[in-house]
Amino acid sequence: MKTFLYSLFILTSFFSCTAQEQPKKPNIIFVFSDDQRFNSLSMTGDPVTETPHIDQLAKEGVFFNNAYITSPICGPSRANIFTGQWERRNKIGFNYISKNIITEETYKKSWQVLLREAGYSTAFIGKSHTKIGDKHNTPLNENTDFAYYGNGHLGFYPAKRHKQFSNLKNKTQIEGMLEATKAFLTQDDSYDYFYENAQPSIKKQLNKRDPNKPFSAWINLNLPHASSIGGMGTQPDDPEYYKTKYEDVKYQIELPEGYPQDISLPDNVYATKDLMKYYVTSNKGKLLNEKLKMDRAVYAIDLMLGELRAFLKEIGEAENTIIVFCSDNGLFLGEHGLGGKTILYDESVHVPMIVYSPFFKDKTKGKVIDDLVVGQDIPATILELCGMETPESYQGQSVLPLIHDKQIDWREDVFLENLFTDQGYPRQEGVRSKQFKYIRSFSKDNDRSKYVPNQTVETDEQPIYEELYDIINDPKEQNNLVGNKDYLEVLNQYRERCKTLVSELN
Repeated sequence: MKTFLYSLFILTSFFSCTAQEQPKKPNIIFVFSDDQRFNSLSMTGDPVTETPHIDQLAKEGVFFNNAYITSPICGPSRANIFTGQWERRNKIGFNYISKNIITEETYKKSWQVLLREAGYSTAFIGKSHTKIGDKHNTPLNENTDFAYYGNGHLGFYPAKRHKQFSNLKNKTQIEGMLEATKAFLTQDDSYDYFYENAQPSIKKQLNKRDPNKPFSAWINLNLPHASSIGGMGTQPDDPEYYKTKYEDVKYQIELPEGYPQDISLPDNVYATKDLMKYYVTSNKGKLLNEKLKMDRAVYAIDLMLGELRAFLKEIGEAENTIIVFCSDNGLFLGEHGLGGKTILYDESVHVPMIVYSPFFKDKTKGKVIDDLVVGQDIPATILELCGMETPESYQGQSVLPLIHDKQIDWREDVFLENLFTDQGYPRQEGVRSKQFKYIRSFSKDNDRSKYVPNQTVETDEQPIYEELYDIINDPKEQNNLVGNKDYLEVLNQYRERCKTLVSELN
């Protein structure tokens, strides 16, 4: 009997030690802002906005100097993150144009579903601009532990547009989405009101994280998007920074050199009459006011990130939580005479991107990477950070080899595209390397409100307008080199490269 008990003790001790030695899976938080330009941070040169918390995240993590969104507009950009693919592969544009949705089969390969299958508690919070499975997003609701979102734009006061947000104490968007994130993460009763007051239609899809599991939270903000800054600072309960922040330094807000600029594209590609009203930038006072509000929104996002990190420390999860930060696309604020996005200049496609991990070694912290990365790399990166394989259907790649200085055959250029043909936007395809950018545009008259991702593959359609820029010597993309005989060889090289990528990525 003594021998048996001793053997049992040894066996129990072995399994106990083995269990203790098993590394805990890391938590994931992915913060995805909306229309936030690359140069919107203190660290990237904004003369007004203060972003100490985002800057600190970059100092403790890795910042990507050349991160690009290949379909620079809300819905397609998000679909690319769900699928890990370029738009011409997944064919998910805005639903009312493309008539396509992310199928349940495709959704099952999305990074959060895979994490949930691997034992994670998952949350999807904020803006949704992509239909999944059906018009009710049934697969998203049924395969997410905490699904708390609004379809389309959230507005600055989200409960005014989406009644499911009416249980929030914070009426402003950024603060409200932080409140929801805390409600998901917390284990005490301090957010019981959130669940008790939730709309009956969504109560069953709101569950606190399981404390015995790692968690993954995707936080989708709808700011500093111009459609969501209306009303900012008008309500008595709005935080003071939405009312008065930067009033004393707003004269430092920069306008594009040579403002106001004429639209740099010919009328048959894109014209002033095509611009949506809230994207018109020719009114200087209106533009400066929008930029001021966007600066305040970015400041609020920065505060949110700081509060989120403090909360993670408070609940004992900071040392096990990876944070990824990125924007869904950039935004024109008068450059090229434009507002809005989708046009493939850098103001539209270039975004800030940070990967922070508490497990990074000291030599990695604060690294700035110049290699070309894209939004589609984020899902693959998150999965590898969690020790999981990347599905074969993904076209994006994990950036961890770049972070850890591993020798890898990395991309030398990025394929860019706009397939959104509403609101006067032209269908475009482009290639950006570190030195050059090539853009080709097709007839907006032929394309209006059509969704034709396979057009150039199936018909070898010729563009009506081409552009070539030397990014190193002309970073503002002002001097179109098409027609310059000294660059004919480069132009032909990029024409062929564009055709190759169109075919390869299709």
